[in-house]
Order: sequence, then structure tokens, then C-alpha cells
Amino acid sequence: MAETKTIAELVAEDAKLRAEKASQLMAAGVTVYRPETCVIDADVEIAADTVIEPFVQLLGKTRIGAKCLIRSFTVIESCTLGNDVLVRQSCVLEESSIGDGARIGPFAHMRPGCEIGEDVHVGNFVETKKAKLGKGVKAGHLTYLGDAEIGAGTNIGAGVITCNYDGVNKHRTFIGKDAFIGSDSTLVAPIIVGDDAYIGAGSCITKEVPQGALAVARGRQFTKEGWVEAKRARREEKE
Repeated sequence: MAETKTIAELVAEDAKLRAEKASQLMAAGVTVYRPETCVIDADVEIAADTVIEPFVQLLGKTRIGAKCLIRSFTVIESCTLGNDVLVRQSCVLEESSIGDGARIGPFAHMRPGCEIGEDVHVGNFVETKKAKLGKGVKAGHLTYLGDAEIGAGTNIGAGVITCNYDGVNKHRTFIGKDAFIGSDSTLVAPIIVGDDAYIGAGSCITKEVPQGALAVARGRQFTKEGWVEAKRARREEKE
């Protein structure tokens, strides 16, 4: 009868294997700060001159290039990172690829199927899913990009949402290169936004936007001077 190991023994073996993996990486030129706090699976590959900060988890078949910095509390599972990639604190990256020079996070969530190009910035609280971002795309804050393809040099403003799900099916959003998507806009897929197009902030876009066009889709502002004073006077009359 095979010997049954206790949980404590299994944990100790696992810790030993992970310590050996960290030692191998450090011997090959990788810097791992506080390796006892990190989880690095056996199949992970990391090139020289990359730095891994404490409390990082590198799982599955993750591949990380040279001169990268992976900051604390980040979890990366079965992803491929190019060279000179910065992943800031507390990011979760799954089954995606990230090009050279990209800047990710903090607090970014990259779900499976993403292709992030060179020099892309995916910033604070940005979530991506099956998204392809061309070289130099910027999505800095509070954004959801799902089932989307975005051309090189495009800027995605804060709070932008690609509305990819109609309750039954998923649909794709295509945004050309060098476009500008204003903050708090929603793009209702399926939809195409052309190269060099502009979307005004706060718009809900439901129709194609041609190359070089400006699209604004929001209620017109109206202002009533003295409205507050009049309302207060009516309330005082009732009292």
C-alpha cells in the first residue's frame, strides 16, 4: 500500500520545489525579491535582467522576456510577455500576450484571449477580454474592452465601455488607428469606428463612424437660470 503523505508534508515539498525554481531563475540572471513569498510554477520561463517583486504568482506556462518588472501582488497565468514590460501592482493576467514595452496596471484585469501590442498602456482598473490592441494604444482608466480590435495609436478615454453582449450573443467592436474615444462613451457592438475618428465624451454610439468623422450622441444641455431660488420660494409658500 502506497504511503499517504500528510498535508504538512505536501506543503513542505511544494515549498521546496518552488524555492528550487526561484534559485534556478536567480542563477540565470533573474532578480526575485523575497522568493519565499512568490509562487512560480515549474514550467514558467523568465529571461535575464527581469525583476520579480514579493508576493507575485507566475502560473502555468507563463513566458516573460528580458528587462521586465513584475510588481507585487500580481498574478500572471499562462501569458507571454515581451521585453521591457512593466506590470504594476495587483494585476491579474490570464492566457494573453503582451508586446515589448507595454505598461500594464495597476489593478488591471486581462482575461483570456487578449493580444496587447508594443508600447500599449492598459491602466488603472481596465478590464480586457478577447481584445486586440495595436501598437501605442492607451486605455488609462476605468474601462472595459471586450471582443474589441483597436488600431495603433488610438486613445481610449476614462470610463469607455464596449457593449459586446446583447443578452444572447457576443458582438465585436472595431476601432481604427489614431482614433480618439472620449471619456464615458459606450460603443454598442457590432460597430465600426474608422481611422482618425473622434467620439465626443459621454456619447452612446450605435452606428458606424466613418474615417475622420466626429460623432456625438448625447442629450443636449439646457440651463435654467435662477431655478434653485424659484424652487425654494415655491417650497416656502407651501409651508
